[in-house]
Amino acid sequence: MLEGKNRLHVIDGLRGFSLLGILMANMLIFQYGIWGKDELQFFALSPADSVVHKLVKIIVEGSFMPIFTFLFGFGMIKMKESMEAKGLKAGRHLVRRFLMLLVLGLLHSTFLWEGDILAFYGMTGFVLLMFMNRKAKTLLIWGTILLCLFGLLGLVPEASEDPAAKQDQARMEQYVKDTNHIYGTGTYEQIKHHRQTADPFGMDGFMIFFMLLLAPLFTGPMFLFGMYAARKQWFVDPVSERSAYLRGTLIFLPAGLLLKSLKSLFPKLGWMGIGELLGGSILAIGYIFAFALLYSAAKNSPWLRRFEAVGKLSMTNYLMQTVICTTIFYGYGLGLFGKLGVAVGCGLAVAIYLTQLFASAWYVKRFSFGPAERLLRMWTYFSFTGKPKPRIQQPTVSA
Repeated sequence: MLEGKNRLHVIDGLRGFSLLGILMANMLIFQYGIWGKDELQFFALSPADSVVHKLVKIIVEGSFMPIFTFLFGFGMIKMKESMEAKGLKAGRHLVRRFLMLLVLGLLHSTFLWEGDILAFYGMTGFVLLMFMNRKAKTLLIWGTILLCLFGLLGLVPEASEDPAAKQDQARMEQYVKDTNHIYGTGTYEQIKHHRQTADPFGMDGFMIFFMLLLAPLFTGPMFLFGMYAARKQWFVDPVSERSAYLRGTLIFLPAGLLLKSLKSLFPKLGWMGIGELLGGSILAIGYIFAFALLYSAAKNSPWLRRFEAVGKLSMTNYLMQTVICTTIFYGYGLGLFGKLGVAVGCGLAVAIYLTQLFASAWYVKRFSFGPAERLLRMWTYFSFTGKPKPRIQQPTVSA
């Protein structure tokens, strides 16, 4: 992001807001496991939990992580512009940044939690370097193409009656049962071993490799749309852009909610999966415009300032959410894995986030960067202060 007085506060606030939805969606993983969250028929959910789960699937899941993805692409362009204005070579600094994200993500996923996204962002960053100097129109075209291709994946039929599919389902059921027991009662080493060795697909890691190959279809559009928005100087003047935010909110918010609701409304129509896949990104764009609209109307609100504080400490807060939730749910902590229910889990997510709202506001009044942010910046700029060092211009010697 931009430094100092040029920092876009609406972007910090939006990043902080996205962490609330990310935590609510991740709460399903913390409670039921990364694969178990989609197999809740193996858990004794109450009718109220079933309703809340459907609402989370429509309103939250798959629509807040794309906001963070959008902001990653946006921030990448803004960092490039800021570094070039200081006479720095953006490419080498971004490569170091992405390498550190990859390392932090691998440590996070290895020693704490399987739902890590930092490593993926680090890997994706290297791919995005190919688009760093592209025109805004090119970014928009590629983002739209990838979004359409992603939507077509919703046409893939579900072969639930196929013998192989039934075998896969049985294997997944056993995996969920094992995970429920080990995560709820196991030691740290037992949980870590299960996380690294259990294979719910029986494919020795091939499924993970296949998903990584498809990852650009899943996330590429929002990365590129964020880069496009930065190129077009969106969010620089929220007050003057208010009418554009309103139009975007009225178009994308209801469209995204409708598309994501189609599968629940018409479960027997297989092609409704297109709506679910496309709806996540479209609803995310609606949320982005809606938050920017709110910010333009009430930018001096103390609550929005707290969202900004959470956004400035986004990586630290994200990692702290892992520490807090694994301690609550895993066997080496309180051992509440699979026991609280979806509704209580959502309430817990809100409580944790409210704590981070006030703690982050307190922290940013006293420190410039969060611990994780400072580490990332120190490595990116090779500076103990965590701030870039402008290149010293050599004086011109007159003949």
